[in-house]
Amino acid sequence: MNLEGVFPPIPTPFSGDSIDHTSLAANVSRWMQTRLAGLVVLGSNGEAPLLEDGEADAVIETVRAHVPRNRTLIGGVGRESTAGTIAAAKRAARIGVDVALVRTPSFYKNVMTSDAFVRYYTAVADASPVPVLLYNVSMFTGVNLMPEAVERLASHPNIIGMKESNADLVQLAETIARTPEHFVVFGGSAPTFYHALCAGADGGVLAISGVIPDICVEMFELVRKQRHAEALALQRRITPLGRLLGAMHGVAGLKYALDQIGFVGGPTRAPLGTVPPEAQKQIREQLAALGTLATK
Repeated sequence: MNLEGVFPPIPTPFSGDSIDHTSLAANVSRWMQTRLAGLVVLGSNGEAPLLEDGEADAVIETVRAHVPRNRTLIGGVGRESTAGTIAAAKRAARIGVDVALVRTPSFYKNVMTSDAFVRYYTAVADASPVPVLLYNVSMFTGVNLMPEAVERLASHPNIIGMKESNADLVQLAETIARTPEHFVVFGGSAPTFYHALCAGADGGVLAISGVIPDICVEMFELVRKQRHAEALALQRRITPLGRLLGAMHGVAGLKYALDQIGFVGGPTRAPLGTVPPEAQKQIREQLAALGTLATK
């Protein structure tokens, strides 16, 4: 199982309010023609919190059917309760995910301490049939999985790594320094991807990599070859689009960008909204600058 390289957190296309499995399968097949290491299904960009359990399981099933076994499929299984997360991990494992991506529970923020996270993740990892990736995404959850807690969890034999979506490079570097060499750490912020790789990250789970996979993979490979000037030049090229599809416009921005390059992004599920016209213009300009805008 490959856990180095670039993995896009893929969106869930809808037709009306139903999941568009035909478009999902077509998108996955197209991504599998690139050099991406694998895919992440049911992450934040997959609108996972807005899906019912049956819908989530069906999405994993469609994606697994179109991801060959030599590519790694990471599936989001996080729920607010420990029991719910364990049940989702077991279902996802039966369907065929290789790794379970587990976000921090966050509703009861005032009691989500490092000790609480260690208890939660230990229980999930004890019960999960597949290896567990910790998932820290403070911009959505409002809680933070600190390096001290990650260090404690890294000793668990079924916790193999972490996706750190925060753009805090100091925290990411501390996490890498405090965990064993075999513990995988993915950067999750496109505007800091180069810097995360330089800090020791093993790759990236980047929304933008679903839109410009070849450029993101090239940056990863350039850093591995110590060709830093070229990698930094790529970082400068992708940062404006990364900001637009990340913190600024999120899932709606990613889906709009995919629609512009021949994939099916489609609408978001309510209560998420659409991308305003000015942002659409900015996204199209950045896609054109990167040479990926589809001819219409």
